[in-house]
Amino acid sequence: MNFLAHLLLSGTPTATPQYADIVVGNFAAEAVRGRAGLLAYPHAVQQGIRLHRFIDSFTDTHPVVRRTTARLRQAGLGKWAGVVSDVGYDHLLARNFADFHVAAEPLPAFAQRLYALLHRRRQELPPPLQQVLYYMRRDDWLTNYAQPAGLERALLGLSRRVPAAAVLTTGAAAFLAELPAYQADFREFWPELRAAVEAEEWRGNTA
Repeated sequence: MNFLAHLLLSGTPTATPQYADIVVGNFAAEAVRGRAGLLAYPHAVQQGIRLHRFIDSFTDTHPVVRRTTARLRQAGLGKWAGVVSDVGYDHLLARNFADFHVAAEPLPAFAQRLYALLHRRRQELPPPLQQVLYYMRRDDWLTNYAQPAGLERALLGLSRRVPAAAVLTTGAAAFLAELPAYQADFREFWPELRAAVEAEEWRGNTA
């Protein structure tokens, strides 16, 4: 899953203990490596890092997601199929945000609230994520994921940052070409992911 899904699965301000710390850790985890990186953060933020790692592991091994990535590999995406799946699922989440957000909060309001939270605590983020946050907030990535053009821009941006990932320039077209199939995959997968996160098996004192 990509940024939108991770932030949404961090919980809600009213129902999740230490919500802001969970959000910061979940976002920071993109650039936090290993046990040493985890333990460099306060315990509450560590929980957000654990959550991020749990989401990634659950997603990567789930049979529905593997069905999605297999279809994308057949479309020519090769080893980058997982990247397209992650960003494509965020596109589907954003397109139908009201169906998946437990609170009555439109996507633009959610996005601005999370940008503000992360901006207030940006000094706690690894430097690469501080830069990502700057561009994410400036260009409103989370809201723009809802549009096909936003999906394309996200994948084009990745292709430019990673020389070996030029194939990602075709990722949006490949995903959108079979959109109903990917929508069906996502709607099957999301409730299982949310239930697994809500079970909170990711919390603990070990990496």
